[in-house]
Amino acid sequence: MKIIVASDHRGFESKRLIKAIVTQLGHECVDYGTDTSEPVDYPDPAYLAAVSVSRGEAERAILICATGIGMCIVANKIKNIRAALCHDELSAKISRNHNDANILCLSGDQVGEVLLRKIVEVWLETEFSDGRHKRRISKITAIEEGKDPRGLAKS
Repeated sequence: MKIIVASDHRGFESKRLIKAIVTQLGHECVDYGTDTSEPVDYPDPAYLAAVSVSRGEAERAILICATGIGMCIVANKIKNIRAALCHDELSAKISRNHNDANILCLSGDQVGEVLLRKIVEVWLETEFSDGRHKRRISKITAIEEGKDPRGLAKS
């Protein structure tokens, strides 16, 4: 799987660790910056990564900033993106299993190396369960298209 990894300056060190994890797990890792710990605005790398995933240029992305919140907000502004901010293995698993999240957002300041590895591994290994969750993803897509999701069938 092709995975984009991007960060701002506060997520730079965590991004280096994540790149190694992604590669060790046998995935192709593409770095969308930043390349230093010099200050950079998180919307810039988040936008580039989210647009690339939305266009199908990569299957997924992992974004890191100080808290992960900013990256998550930016990514979710892009059509076809379901970005999830995860702080533990359970949230990472559910974000994939129930929500088919295609972008994982992480805190560079709050998540240590051991937990970071576990979150990334679980998120990359967990498949979307489909079933009733597929209907819910369809409702998210309807909202992106400016439609009221409540009218969609429950089957």
